[in-house]
Amino acid sequence: MWWRDAVLYQVYPRSFADGDGDGIGDLAGLASHLDHLAWLGVDVVWLSPVYPSPQDDNGYDISDYQDIDPAFGTLAEFDALLAALHGRGMRLVMDLVVNHTSDEHPWFTAARSSPDSPYRDWYWWRPPRAGLTAGEPGAEPTNWESVFSGPAWELDEASGEYYLHLFSRKQPDLNWENPQVRAAIHSMMRWWLDRGVDGFRMDVINFISKDPGLPDAQVAAGASYGDGSLAFLNGPRIHEYLAEIHREVFAGRPQAVLTVGEMPGVTVEDARLFTDPARAEVDMVFQFEHTSLDQGDTKWDVRPFVLQDLKKSLGRWQEGLAEVGWNSLYWGNHDQPRVVSRYGDDGEHRTRSAKALATLLHLHRGTPYVYQGEEIGMRNATFAGIEDFRDLESLNHYAEAVGRGEDPDAVLAALRLMSRDNARTPIPWDASQRAGFTTGTPWIGINPDFAEVNVAAERADEGSVLHHYRRLVALRHQEPAVVHGDFTMLLPEDEQVYAFTRRHGDVELLVLVNVSGQEVAVEVPDEEAWSRSRLVLGTVDDADGSAWTPALRPWEARVHRRLVTVG
Repeated sequence: MWWRDAVLYQVYPRSFADGDGDGIGDLAGLASHLDHLAWLGVDVVWLSPVYPSPQDDNGYDISDYQDIDPAFGTLAEFDALLAALHGRGMRLVMDLVVNHTSDEHPWFTAARSSPDSPYRDWYWWRPPRAGLTAGEPGAEPTNWESVFSGPAWELDEASGEYYLHLFSRKQPDLNWENPQVRAAIHSMMRWWLDRGVDGFRMDVINFISKDPGLPDAQVAAGASYGDGSLAFLNGPRIHEYLAEIHREVFAGRPQAVLTVGEMPGVTVEDARLFTDPARAEVDMVFQFEHTSLDQGDTKWDVRPFVLQDLKKSLGRWQEGLAEVGWNSLYWGNHDQPRVVSRYGDDGEHRTRSAKALATLLHLHRGTPYVYQGEEIGMRNATFAGIEDFRDLESLNHYAEAVGRGEDPDAVLAALRLMSRDNARTPIPWDASQRAGFTTGTPWIGINPDFAEVNVAAERADEGSVLHHYRRLVALRHQEPAVVHGDFTMLLPEDEQVYAFTRRHGDVELLVLVNVSGQEVAVEVPDEEAWSRSRLVLGTVDDADGSAWTPALRPWEARVHRRLVTVG
C-alpha cells in the first residue's frame, strides 16, 4: 500500500503549461515543469484526460481510449513523460472515464448507425414515453435531469429513439449490463498498465451500474425534471463490476497500482465497503460531503461556511475509515473553486489562510491530493461576464436559470463563486506576459493577480505558500505519525479553532489551526504537558520552535510533537 505514504498532485493539462504556443496546455508543457513537482516532493501525478476528444467537456468526452489528443501531443510524448516521471521517482495515475464516451467514439457512431447494429446495446437506448411521439415535450423515456441541466435523454431522429446521457448530450452513457462493454474496458485498462502507468482515478465510477428498469424520479416543486440518482448512484451491480475490474485488470500484476473512485453521494458506510482491502474493489474514494457544506439545494445556492460542520464531516470520515478502508484528502480539483477563496481569506490573509487550510487537511489520516495552483495559493478568477466562462456546466446553468426568469446578475454572482472555471485558469509560472503559461492566446483568461501570485515569486519567498506545501510534504515523508497515527478530534464546538491529535506508538502530534481572521486563545486537554512539546511546523515565520503559546494569531496553524508513554 505504497500510496498511503504518498502525496498526489493533479495536473489539469489544458491549464498547466503550454509547450507549443497554441494557448492550450499540453504534455510538452508538463514535461518542462517536472522539476517543479520533484522539488515540491510529490510522489504521484494524477493526469486529467489527454485522450482524443471533441472537448465538449474538456476531455471528459473521450472518442478514443488508446491514444493522445493532438492538442496535448503524441503517444510517443506520453511515453517519454512517463519515463521522465519514473526517472524522478514519481508515478503516474491516469484519469479513467468509463461511465460514458463521446458521441464521436467509434462505438457510439456504430451504435447510432442502426437499431440493428451490434454496438446498439453498448449504450442505453429507449423509445419515447408511451402515448407520446418522439420529439414532443415530455416524450423522453424518463423524467431525469442531466447533471449539466436539461433532460438526460437526447433524441436520435434517424431511429426515433432516445439515448441516455447523465452529463452532456455528447456524452452518451455506456451500458455496463453488456459484458462486451466491460470486456472492452478491461482490455483498454490492461493496455495502459502494460505501457507502465501506475493506476487510475475513476471518474463517477459509482454511476456505471444502473437499474435496468430506468424508473422515473420524483420531481421537486418548481423543477422541470427529476433526480434519477436512486437508479444509478451505487447501482445494483456496482460492487460486482468493481470486483470484476480488479480481478480482470489488476490481480496478479507484479506492480501494485492505485485505484481511486470518484463517487458522488457516497456515504461513510458505502466507502467502508468500497475500500475494504479484503473486498478488492478500489483503494480510496473521492467523496463530496465536505465540498458541499457551503451549498443549499444546489451548488449554486451558496451558504455561509460553518467550521463546526467541517469538523463533523471530516471527523465522521476519519472515525468511519479508521479500522477499514482509507481516506482521500483534498480541498480542490478541476471541478471545485479555489479553497483559499472558498473556505479561507483570499484578501489580506491569502498566504496565511492558504497555509492554514493546507496544514489542516494534510495532517488528517489519509492520502492528500494537491490540485495544481493550490500550492501557490491561487484565488478564484474574476469573470466579468458570461462570455468569460468556458465550462459547459456553468454555461448551461446560466442559460437555463436566466431562461426561467432568474436575475442574470444573481446567476453570475453564484457562477463567480462556484464555477468549475475557477480551477481551470492557467498556472502562472512567472510575472511575464501571459504569466509564462503560453506564448499564444490562452484558451481561458489568466487570473489578473498573476504578477503577485505566481510560481517564481513563491519559490523566491521562504515564507510563501509554496514553501509551506514543500514542508508539509516533507513532514509526511519523515514523520510516521502523519501517515499511521490515530486521529482524535478536539474542541468540536469551537467556532474558530480546528484542533486534533495524531498518535502513533510513543509519538503524538497536536494540530492547532485558527480558521479565522482574529487572534484566539486556545485551551487544549493536557496543556501543561503540551507546553513542553516541540513545534515541528508552523505557518507564521516568527514562531519559536521551543516556545508554547496558548494564543493563535489570525489564520495561524501549529503542529506540535511530543513523546508519550506507551501502555
